[in-house]
Amino acid sequence: MHPPYGGGVHRFLLTPRWWGINVFVALAVPFCLFMGSWQLGRFEDRVDSHREASTERPADQVAAPLDSLLPVDKTTSGRLASTAGEYGDQLLVPERRLDGRSGFYVLTLLKTDSGKTVPVVRGWLPGAADPAKAPVPPTGRVEVSGALQASENAGTKGVHSQGGLPAGQLGVISAASLVNIVPYDLYDAWLTVQTPSDGMIPVPAQAPTNTGLDLKAFQNLGYTGEWFVFAAFVLFMWFRLYRREVETIRDAEAGLLEPAAR
Repeated sequence: MHPPYGGGVHRFLLTPRWWGINVFVALAVPFCLFMGSWQLGRFEDRVDSHREASTERPADQVAAPLDSLLPVDKTTSGRLASTAGEYGDQLLVPERRLDGRSGFYVLTLLKTDSGKTVPVVRGWLPGAADPAKAPVPPTGRVEVSGALQASENAGTKGVHSQGGLPAGQLGVISAASLVNIVPYDLYDAWLTVQTPSDGMIPVPAQAPTNTGLDLKAFQNLGYTGEWFVFAAFVLFMWFRLYRREVETIRDAEAGLLEPAAR
């Protein structure tokens, strides 16, 4: 009686067919493990960014010069930025919700000392967007500090497209949408004042896009499981083919298989 899977029965592993199978398995398993680990890393990065975004900035945080925080990324988003200049055109950003209520942002363009213009959300007011409700911006040179924000995308939750809005209103706070309204050289970022005046409510800093525990984060987690399952499936199929090949050889040696028809 032959010992199970012993002797020279494994010579079939040296055939060209099994060389191809073994090479495929040797490449497929590490690749699946690498992709699974990469997707898991992406999920962990989003968890970390969500935790950082959920952590309030210190109340005594010192504002840094605006230019030193650009371009906006996960590290600088929400940081206090300071700049100086003169306020100019004012726009309203309608249908923005705050604490469960609908209202609008009061956005004023600040022409900075550098010559470039930065949109500044000076505060939020409840109700429908109405220019008569919006406080007039200060005149003369002013120093402004506020939470730095990246340009919005039209697909972001709570952000509306520019189409159909009346004159003097803005749907998306971004240089791309403002360039068609005002003839200024614009920063690709905006500020939200955290201590507004004239009875306006401060707009809290928003987390940067593509971060946090959103649908994409859980997609990364799902892909992680899929890649690890693929690796296990490849190993399972290899073992199944190996076992079938060995059993076939054993049966042939024992004369249990009928000769192949000619």
